[in-house]
Amino acid sequence: MKLFLRGLRSGIPIGLGYLSVSFSFGIMALSMGFTWWQAVIISMTTVTSAGQLAALDIMIHPAQYAAMLISQLTVNVRYSFMSISLSQKVSDKFTGIKRWLLGFFMTDEIFAVAAAEDEVDPKFFAGLSVIPYIGWTLGTLLGALIGNVLPAIVLSALCLAIYGMFLAIVAPVARKSRAVLAVVGIAGALHCVFYFVPWLKANVSSGISISICAIVAAVVGALLFPVKDQEEVAE
Repeated sequence: MKLFLRGLRSGIPIGLGYLSVSFSFGIMALSMGFTWWQAVIISMTTVTSAGQLAALDIMIHPAQYAAMLISQLTVNVRYSFMSISLSQKVSDKFTGIKRWLLGFFMTDEIFAVAAAEDEVDPKFFAGLSVIPYIGWTLGTLLGALIGNVLPAIVLSALCLAIYGMFLAIVAPVARKSRAVLAVVGIAGALHCVFYFVPWLKANVSSGISISICAIVAAVVGALLFPVKDQEEVAE
């Protein structure tokens, strides 16, 4: 019980942050034609801010299943690597369905807190995941419900908040690393091309364009700014 409560306390700051971010997602989903309960189900079953944001535009255009698959794999593949990394630190009690739940609840912030542990116990991880999950779901619900009564101009302004979250994540790292800044700049420039070139905007779905921008920027960054492994640094 002590481990669960310690995890619960560690998850409170994450849950509060998710509450505000998912509030913006709920408003955005509502503005794009989704009902409040559809927005809540999306948040309850995926728990991924970037993935959900990328999926909204695809979901309102039926039959874009390939675009949905490619975009979600591109955006969310990092969670697989986080889960694999964290699985090396879990206790022997982490068996069966508990490992599936670890993968489901994996987010950037939960991974960062759990990775700081010497050994991750299932009770600690369960407590760590509860508040963020509630915060993400509750924030979506509140955003979707309140969005029904807010003026259109306020609604449009709040929809920008979720983009502010991504800027807040990228900006501090980009200021310290020219490589990250260059990769972000390449991805942004490519997205502008897809958005402003009429033929590309008309023929390439948003999900595919996001995937192309992410992959091309990552490949160019890897070629121009390779990271040396420990053996190369030692030599």
